[in-house]
Amino acid sequence: MYIVIAGVGAVGERLAAKLSQNRHDVVAIDVSGEICDELAARHGVVAVRGSATDIGVLEDAGLKKADVAIALMPGDADNIAFALLARHFEVPRIMVRMRDSRYSTAYEKAGATNIVDLADLFVENMILDIEQPDFVRVATLGGGKASIVIVKIPNGSKADGKTIADITREEDFPKDCVVAGIYRTGTQEFVIPRGDRKFKVGDSIFLVADTADIRKAANYLGVKVPTRKL
Repeated sequence: MYIVIAGVGAVGERLAAKLSQNRHDVVAIDVSGEICDELAARHGVVAVRGSATDIGVLEDAGLKKADVAIALMPGDADNIAFALLARHFEVPRIMVRMRDSRYSTAYEKAGATNIVDLADLFVENMILDIEQPDFVRVATLGGGKASIVIVKIPNGSKADGKTIADITREEDFPKDCVVAGIYRTGTQEFVIPRGDRKFKVGDSIFLVADTADIRKAANYLGVKVPTRKL
């Protein structure tokens, strides 16, 4: 894919380097010539010096042919302007880092297809790690409508010894919740779920579902679920 990244801070540099390693064509834009030079020298990533809200700079970066445009600049106003210009260039996927959630509607109207509220994700994940060590959110999907979470089966869980097929037939286990994987800490084994696989105490279970079904599944497994939003 051809990917344009606007803003090369710590996150932008790591993202550009990783995408380049994965054999994507990456072009980064930053107002600092020194940062652009360092990015090119360290990671071999093409970097364009200038403002990512300048249409001429975007043309130099090849935004017209981009498959993905990513806004990582410090200010929400600049990121919104970049999203608008990316939509003007008909970039199919526009990803943005939002610093202030009050701008969420503006980002949507600007054409952003993926909005990451970095502060919210950081705080929520830290709280989960502190208060619910057996319940970890890995990722959100569809703008937060669904989640991928890992729950650890505790002692006394009624799921212990039951197969996936047994559990999915239970009335109080949500039918639209998918068991995507099982990790066994003792053997360091990742198990691809099949109907005859049995759950054991201590297993880490990967669940994919919407928020309501994640709660139901976790409660069924005997895991304390956070009362705040997932």
